[in-house]
Amino acid sequence: MSERSALRSRLEALVREVAKFGAVGGAGVVVNFVVFNLVRQLTEVPVVRASIIATVVATGTNYLGYRYFTYRDRDRQGRTKELTLFLLFSAVGLVIENGLLYVATYGFHWDSPLQSNVFKFLGIGFATLFRFWSYRTWVFRSLPAREAVERAESFLADGSQRPHSASRK
Repeated sequence: MSERSALRSRLEALVREVAKFGAVGGAGVVVNFVVFNLVRQLTEVPVVRASIIATVVATGTNYLGYRYFTYRDRDRQGRTKELTLFLLFSAVGLVIENGLLYVATYGFHWDSPLQSNVFKFLGIGFATLFRFWSYRTWVFRSLPAREAVERAESFLADGSQRPHSASRK
């Protein structure tokens, strides 16, 4: 496998991963907004608390989607550690997402339903960037064997392309 084809292969894998992450995340966004707006309309829960409830519900559905769809081929050893890291990074994402909503709502008094949804959406966007990086880097890690095989194939492909000298000194 040439260096160019190896790069192309890694890029294609990343594109597939981003698409799957986006599909699960998109479903999570729908869950997040539906729960958020239902809680806001049906209860007297303050806006940021309603958003936190919605984020927690969406986080639960997202874990199932990431584990069994997006990252189903990743290492399944240490499920307790995986879930702990997922919840830790999800909590940081929750703070990012709802921190922006908090500042907009209580700092600038932008608390109409439309404004709340806009700032919730922006918060989800920033939190998603963090979550993608942290989940793929720390939570749903690649299997070491797959990485080793890819490196070995790349090394063998590179080695077979080098000219061999006829004589050794």
